Amino acid sequence: MTGSLWVSFWIVAALVLVGVYLSWTAGRLDRLHSRIDAARAALDAQLLRRASVAQELATAGVLDPAASIVLYQAAHAARQAEEEQREVAESELSQALRAVFADSAQAAAVREAPGGEESLGELDQAVRRVPMARRFHNDAVRAARAVRRHRVVRWFRLAGHAPFPMAFEMDDEQPAALADRAGH
Repeated sequence: MTGSLWVSFWIVAALVLVGVYLSWTAGRLDRLHSRIDAARAALDAQLLRRASVAQELATAGVLDPAASIVLYQAAHAARQAEEEQREVAESELSQALRAVFADSAQAAAVREAPGGEESLGELDQAVRRVPMARRFHNDAVRAARAVRRHRVVRWFRLAGHAPFPMAFEMDDEQPAALADRAGH
């Protein structure tokens, strides 16, 4: 082969390698965005479950009237919140749950009611699953952000028109009475 053919061969080989790398990176980014979508759907399901269980408990007539109103309003607001207000509404539901179940007396009153033990168990599970779902979502967001920060991804616009992934930040601390219940 002549010198110019070798140069042409190496240029074509380099372009093919760059193309394969770009394709692989774009595919990886697409998978990360799909992972974010799936994690967000799981988080939304857990948040909805938590709000629904809290709303059911608030309307069951086993809590004192003030606690029922506080819990019902916070759960209703969390279920009806627009996307841009969702983190605040979910945090307020967490705060309402902590206020209602600040001590074990309210939990004991619920437990004594018919079906109360099951209701508390369901609420405990719902409250425990929210932080896990949020962590999975935020981990997926961090991974996608790390890839999107690379210069090659930005230069070649490999993310396409996908919005920049945002973490879901909320107060998801568990009520003390439910945490105490989990230890028993």
